[in-house]
Amino acid sequence: MYQDQHASFSVGQHTQPACAVAPLRVGMIGLGTVGAGTYRVLQRNAGVIAARTGRRIEIRMVAVRHLARAAGIVTPEVLLTDDPFAVVNDPGIDVVVEVMGGTGLARELVLQAISQGKHVVTANKALLAEHGSEIFAAAQAQGVVVAYEGAVAVSIPIIKALREGLAANHIQWVAGIINGTTNYILSEMQAKGLGFAAALAEAQRLGYAEADPALDVQGLDAAHKLTLLAANAFGVPVRFDQVYVEGITTLDALDIRLAGRLGYCVKLLGIARRTPHGLELRVHPTLIAADHLLAQVHGAMNAVLVKSDAAGITMYYGAGAGAEPTASAVIADLVDVCRVAGTAPRQRVPHLAFQPDAIQALPVAAIDALESRYYLRLDVVNPARTVAQLLGHLAVAGVSVQQLDVTEHPGDPGWSAVVLLTDPTPERVLRGVLAELAQWPNVMGFASTLRMEALN
Repeated sequence: MYQDQHASFSVGQHTQPACAVAPLRVGMIGLGTVGAGTYRVLQRNAGVIAARTGRRIEIRMVAVRHLARAAGIVTPEVLLTDDPFAVVNDPGIDVVVEVMGGTGLARELVLQAISQGKHVVTANKALLAEHGSEIFAAAQAQGVVVAYEGAVAVSIPIIKALREGLAANHIQWVAGIINGTTNYILSEMQAKGLGFAAALAEAQRLGYAEADPALDVQGLDAAHKLTLLAANAFGVPVRFDQVYVEGITTLDALDIRLAGRLGYCVKLLGIARRTPHGLELRVHPTLIAADHLLAQVHGAMNAVLVKSDAAGITMYYGAGAGAEPTASAVIADLVDVCRVAGTAPRQRVPHLAFQPDAIQALPVAAIDALESRYYLRLDVVNPARTVAQLLGHLAVAGVSVQQLDVTEHPGDPGWSAVVLLTDPTPERVLRGVLAELAQWPNVMGFASTLRMEALN
């Protein structure tokens, strides 16, 4: 255990002399769930962290809204302030950890810290997805690091994997479950047959969902993370405004049950894929086979798959939320800052995996250009006649049906739910066909259209 600046520290059963290098002096903005978790883990694991870095990491100053509350979390030697600019402007701070959230004041503080020559560690995915180009350019100009492992999939070191572990590879696609709240909700809907509203209420009761869950359930949080994954996978700028996003708010428990009968489950996936038409950047509910690896990811857990030419498919799994899982990623970034602080900027791992002059603004494919398999559910009357007509119409339109299931609609015994699984079909073709079929008198409406992915 670390004792003082000149003492030794013990790691496991080995005692090593503490390094004489000056400690990394950290200023933190925010002491909520993530900030408090970061402080606790740094205190608890000071010895093992110093053994890995050869340098101690000390939180010297924290900016908070509620000073009295913060005083009960940190030790007396930590200077507390209610002015976040006091942290970023303090010449005695080497690196600023931003865990306050938001994209307005946080942007100002991060840019100010960079202008003062300070490294930045942040877990703020919205900030980087929306303002990353500006922030990374400023950091490059100042020769400082902006590290953000905690911004994507929390405990999973996926940014490091893309930037370093898979550096030899041409990456073809990245796909995954990158929002723990929605994965918990979908897991509950699948396991217990709950409707969306009931599953959301349970997630809120247990603390997996915020009182205002819009960012999660509308898919925006996953889109923020996908933006950063795609930039590191393909060497493109951060392009949140070009991600196609659908959330889970309109998902029907009936579709999850019917998909299960056919051997599939529904997950909210973020998918970034390189195609001849440009990059696919999309977040939406997706059918995957029930025996697929991602189908086994339950509750609030996250998992990311990466397909690359040399390594093949690799999978990364771990907690998608929580104070200490996020703290683990934040401190990993601080460890990296310790290791590179004396290194010339050109010799460091680039912010977005590729050298700044190699970043290319590849075109992003419109969702209409997507070719996918689809799950379709129609509510119909007189299914014996309607199904035959439906299959004929789809065949003429070029939509091939691979699987068909007809069941009595649980909401109305006079209707039937007709489920179709198609072969790969261009999305623009499918939308045209759906618009035509919606006018048929025996079709009560297209209740659901869900994309399917094999991810193999």
